[in-house]
Formats: sequence, C-alpha cells, structure tokens
Amino acid sequence: MKHIAFIFALAFAPTAYSLTEAQTVQLLKAIKQVESGGDCAAVGDWEYGQPTAIGCYQIHLAYWADAVEYDQSIGGCYNDCYNEQYAERVVRAYMKRYAPKNATMKDMARIHNGGPRGHKKWATCLYWAKVSKVLK
Repeated sequence: MKHIAFIFALAFAPTAYSLTEAQTVQLLKAIKQVESGGDCAAVGDWEYGQPTAIGCYQIHLAYWADAVEYDQSIGGCYNDCYNEQYAERVVRAYMKRYAPKNATMKDMARIHNGGPRGHKKWATCLYWAKVSKVLK
C-alpha cells in the first residue's frame, strides 16, 4: 500500500519549476513546432549510421537517458521518442530534473536546446528567439 501511495504522489506532484500546466503545454507546443514542425517521424542529423535526434521534440539519446534515469516510470526505449505522448513525458521529466524552481519559458526552452545548463549558454539565445516567435 505504501508503494501505491508513493507512486500516486509522484504522478500528481507539482512540477519542479514555476510554470503553470497551461504555460507548460503552450511551451511544449512551441518547442515541437520549432524542432520538427510537429512531425513525429522527424529524424535529425545522422552520425555513424544512427540518427542524432528523433521525434517531434528531436530528442537525443543522452537527453532521453537523463529523463528516464530521473523518472524511471517512463520506461520504454529510445525509439519510443517517435511517439508524441511518450516524447512529451521525456521532455517533462528532463525539465523537472534540470529546470531551476524559478525557471521561465525562456529558461526551459533553452535547457531543452542546450542541456542542463542551456539556460546559461549564449548559444541557445537564437533557439529561444525561434520558440518565442511561435509563442506569440
């Protein structure tokens, strides 16, 4: 019974960041549009015969591994990132793991693009400009 209560609490726990659910949904839609135009079959660049990023959120293998390590209830395999609902769970877990408590949409988009410290990298500013344009 303890395990069921723990799993239930985990599933409905508030996000680790300060965005509302509506803001998170809005941001995820914008990221998806920038990354792939909403194409769940999208494949990024290829390296050594393997895609470097897959699905509508263009998730890299290391990103997926970080998210699944953080939230093991996600399960599955990397190729499941072609499924939109699965990929969204991966992105949400990654954000819960790395976005600071006071993270803004800007911070979260830049983390998605640039990794755990992406919100502090100058290189992710152009990515944010693309996402913010979609948000308007």
